[in-house]
Amino acid sequence: MTIDKFAFIAEEMNRLREASLLNAPRTMGSPADAWMTVDGKRVLNFCANNYLGLANHPRLKEAAKAAIDRWGAGPAAVRTLAGTQALHLELEERLARFKGVESALFVGSGFVANQAVLAPLVGREDVIFSDRLNHASIIDGARLSGAKIVVYEHNDVADCEAKVKEQLPNFRRGLLVTDGVFSMDGDIAPLDKLTELAGRHGLITMVDGRTARACWAAAGAASSITSGCTACSTSRSAR
Repeated sequence: MTIDKFAFIAEEMNRLREASLLNAPRTMGSPADAWMTVDGKRVLNFCANNYLGLANHPRLKEAAKAAIDRWGAGPAAVRTLAGTQALHLELEERLARFKGVESALFVGSGFVANQAVLAPLVGREDVIFSDRLNHASIIDGARLSGAKIVVYEHNDVADCEAKVKEQLPNFRRGLLVTDGVFSMDGDIAPLDKLTELAGRHGLITMVDGRTARACWAAAGAASSITSGCTACSTSRSAR
């Protein structure tokens, strides 16, 4: 008798389907915009990251076409080997100037940004102090670093400091990480107080500012949300 090694997949999918938890990705039939065609229906889109409406902007489309004519459809290699084009460096230089920082690194997503920032800064001998409501990509990046993760209560500076005093002496160095704007609730981290705390205790500070940048770019306020931090990351860019 042959055992079906993959029967558990069908069983798990049936369980998810019965619990209304099975995720079936919807199919876009038009460019990303406020009004879109999704699964054959015209709908108003409330779930994209296209905050500034640039995904289908004529100037961006023309720039993308011109870039393809000059650079081709892609570098055909990872950046760490032979995939860094002059176009990447130009983008990073312009991003750094726009954000008012000394340098920037372009990556493909916020998830990758948090991996790229956290793991080089801390490891198994270190500790990360993380807000309880931090984005899942921050949590995953922290886990992948191998550092000890200590969670403090959401936006609670006093609780954070109590845990820093208790835990930091046991480790080589510490890092405090928080979202700038918490995307699920829209509340804002008390960065002035957190960076002051970090300065007193010698912590590296990191702010994930993807939502702040997207929401406040037009007002120029997002650059101030990362002031005082010694490490900052945003979706598709990190310092």
